[in-house]
Amino acid sequence: MWRLLRERRLSAYKFRRQVPFKNYILDFVCFEKRFVIEIDGSQHAESQRDATRAAALASEGFQTARYWNNDVLQQPVAVQEDILAKLAER
Repeated sequence: MWRLLRERRLSAYKFRRQVPFKNYILDFVCFEKRFVIEIDGSQHAESQRDATRAAALASEGFQTARYWNNDVLQQPVAVQEDILAKLAER
């Protein structure tokens, strides 16, 4: 994922990775668009902690997008297109 996002490769959006924010570490974040990308494994399926985290970030004005590890590895173009669509909405 970082290869797709780093150095403004995704439509010139500036992303940072592994960013501390409040009590969390954000996988990838674009502060300009207040957009967070989380890459998760199956252990996060229906996780209450993740829902609480997303709500806390939403209260700060962030939108969180979650993608499975397998999707990022096997369908990177589809994930990239989805991210671009969500960024355009913001």
